[in-house]
Amino acid sequence: MLKTTTTNIEGRNIDTYLDIVVGEAILGANIFKDIFGMVRDVVGGRSNAYEQEMGKAREIAFQEMEAKAQSLGADAIVGVDIDYEVVGQGGSMMMVSVSGTAVRLR
Repeated sequence: MLKTTTTNIEGRNIDTYLDIVVGEAILGANIFKDIFGMVRDVVGGRSNAYEQEMGKAREIAFQEMEAKAQSLGADAIVGVDIDYEVVGQGGSMMMVSVSGTAVRLR
């Protein structure tokens, strides 16, 4: 499914705006303990393990959003926004949230 952060798709016309669709994924406290336990994985201030887990969470959120759009009969999702938030008591969890508008193209 075509996804874009813009509000239109060059060369295509939007026929119908269907609904706002959202996908979310939350990384729990255990993953943080596992990741922070891998100090040797940190190179140049970056943690490969942490980035991989965030990538997985982002992919899950996108899959969820896309599935909701498909169930509405959408051809594309426009205006996609990606947010990251720390949630839970003491910031023990990380949430990845993606949202956009499901549309049907001509």
